[in-house]
Amino acid sequence: MTASGATALTRYHWAAGFINGLIQAPPTPAPGTPMEEVRARARARMERLRAFLSVLGNPQERYRIAHIGGTSGKGSTAAMLAGILHAAGYHTGLHISPYLQVETEKLQINGRLIAGDRFADYVEHVAAAMEEWTRSGGQRLTYGEFWLALVLWAFAQERVEFAVIEVGAGGRFDLTNVVRSEVAVITSVGIDHVATLGHTIPEIAWHKAGIIKPGRPAITTVDDPAALDVIRHEAEEQGAPLTHLVPERDFRVLSSDATGTQVLDIASGTVFHVPMPGEFQGANAAAAIAAARALGDLPRGPIDNAAIAAGLAATRFPGRMEVVQERPRVVLDGAHNPAKMASLTRNLDRLGRPRRRIVVFGSLDSHDYLTMANLVAEAADEVIVTTPMATQRAAADARVLADAIMAAGRPAEVVAEPRDAIVAALERATPDDEIVATGSLYLVGAVREHWYRGDDIVLACSSWPPQRSGHTNNGSGSRAGT
Repeated sequence: MTASGATALTRYHWAAGFINGLIQAPPTPAPGTPMEEVRARARARMERLRAFLSVLGNPQERYRIAHIGGTSGKGSTAAMLAGILHAAGYHTGLHISPYLQVETEKLQINGRLIAGDRFADYVEHVAAAMEEWTRSGGQRLTYGEFWLALVLWAFAQERVEFAVIEVGAGGRFDLTNVVRSEVAVITSVGIDHVATLGHTIPEIAWHKAGIIKPGRPAITTVDDPAALDVIRHEAEEQGAPLTHLVPERDFRVLSSDATGTQVLDIASGTVFHVPMPGEFQGANAAAAIAAARALGDLPRGPIDNAAIAAGLAATRFPGRMEVVQERPRVVLDGAHNPAKMASLTRNLDRLGRPRRRIVVFGSLDSHDYLTMANLVAEAADEVIVTTPMATQRAAADARVLADAIMAAGRPAEVVAEPRDAIVAALERATPDDEIVATGSLYLVGAVREHWYRGDDIVLACSSWPPQRSGHTNNGSGSRAGT
């Protein structure tokens, strides 16, 4: 490593440590907290962030914004839309949440992670502004508030023309909803984050629909009738034109295998290729295409099919049905709710049926882990249960998960550390077997270190550094809950 690389890493780790030092409490309320109290806290956080952004000069008003929400698919859709805008010639920022391995994943410019030293520069600036703000009587920002202020400030300093921003959770009271977006995308609605969003589809849809802005176009691929009714009602109230994309009417998935997914845009008769496997990527691509076409008053004119094709073809997203190794094939997928897990298990055989499938599985206890465990048992020949680590977010009891899987008729054992669990799976797999690591993005981020080290990712400004590590890092693998 060069001296400049070592310096960049040192500064990056300082900046990441500073941000993580802002974590003071679990990001989800205690069980049983009244929903009105949950919402009041969220409103207060949003107002505090708006006030601090005004101190920074409202950087979010210096570029155009697309806002992407949904229970599943929002990260991939955001990455696709950012790729399309960049291919169309626009200087484009992308913010995803949460990150998988390194903090700079949350701050991307033109398809590249921001450099570690620039990341540190921006953290220093926003931290200094926060200290001045608190000396003047302002309240110190929380982890999430600081992160979003940092992202919006950095995009302004990078002079992006467009920013594609992924919702953290929900939408209406999510911190990202302080922005005024020009297009909103809602990919799907399912049961997740029930402590803050509610326990029913209409309740959760109401939160998702909160990102729709007055008079601005909205795109959705939601197929649940109850959720769609809520989204339509919100769009009508906001006077926002709503485009509802329907499979076989608006788009068709022609094929999906290890090389990616072929999607037919029925209106134009154009076939687009996304180099990400999974039939579900068809709906994500359709949403990204519609969002790009919905953007008006573009200085370079309407976005054409050539830019769409180039942007989609260049899109990669780590930890989403990502194949990191062949013989044995290793698939990493951050599915962390029953709908995502069911989609994953339906799509795995499209990669080619293995002789035997070993699943490395773990979950946070805030998710519906028993339902996921049963889905895993149906798809696996053998399961290694492990414990994902997220700062101040408890993991589901690995023994409970293993017992549930064995009760469903599949062998299961517990290997506590995720990186030990993936090594155990690799040691017992034959070249014709398949290993799938899933159940939590925190689990996937930890095991991905076996192939791609976090420090290499920071230095390469890419989630796919040129040299694979082949071994785990010395770190604990613990991550902040974002």
